[in-house]
Amino acid sequence: MPAVAVAAPQGGPGMISQVVLFGGFILIFYFLIWRPQSKRAKEHKALVEGLDKGDEVVTGGGLAGRISRLTDDYMVVEIADGVEVKVQRQSVTQALPKGTLKDI
Repeated sequence: MPAVAVAAPQGGPGMISQVVLFGGFILIFYFLIWRPQSKRAKEHKALVEGLDKGDEVVTGGGLAGRISRLTDDYMVVEIADGVEVKVQRQSVTQALPKGTLKDI
């Protein structure tokens, strides 16, 4: 029988290059998704904790009004003269400068 030489398979990317590639993906994921989301969450938490009676706010549903009462989890927002709604503090998306509601 003739001896047939079997070619050795060519080595693909080594284990080290795969680890480096995976690490690169983790870094990209961190800087494009995790870090900005964490920053937005910290800013929103500071906004919610800094709310006080008399502040003018906009909720996630688009209601704009002035805070008339606050509790730990809820607040009462006056959206028109004599019209008050109770909303969760976490639903506030933006604090408006004083006097903004008079201009609307």
